[in-house]
Amino acid sequence: MPINAYLVFNGNTREAVEFYAKVFKTEAPQIMTFGDQPQHPDYPMPEEAKNLVMHTRLNIDGSTVMFSDNFPGSPFVEGNNVTMALVSKNLDDIQYWYDQLKDGGKVTMELQETFWAKLYGQVTDKFGIHWQISHDTGEYGS
Repeated sequence: MPINAYLVFNGNTREAVEFYAKVFKTEAPQIMTFGDQPQHPDYPMPEEAKNLVMHTRLNIDGSTVMFSDNFPGSPFVEGNNVTMALVSKNLDDIQYWYDQLKDGGKVTMELQETFWAKLYGQVTDKFGIHWQISHDTGEYGS
């Protein structure tokens, strides 16, 4: 199972991913925006978030690199905008990794079912490394 880099940008992901696609001569990326996701009635999507990139990916010389924009209002620190993405078809592994990484760390998003994966969660481990852990559904590059 490969571990993928996940790069987070401050509102310019579309420009960055199109640049990298040209540089590395990859296929044009498929881009999902925050506005594309199903809306929760209790949490309206801020207008300024709707066209921002929620997820996209490129295959760069055999490695998957994933990208998104920082959600408006979330802290963004240039240099700390790289996360490690663990993506697996094995639900037991996903649960185990999540449980181990959250021990002494901080949960950013509880492990849960989302519209794109049976399980997805985010945790910053006790060493300050941010992890995204996801079930591989074959959609959206996760």
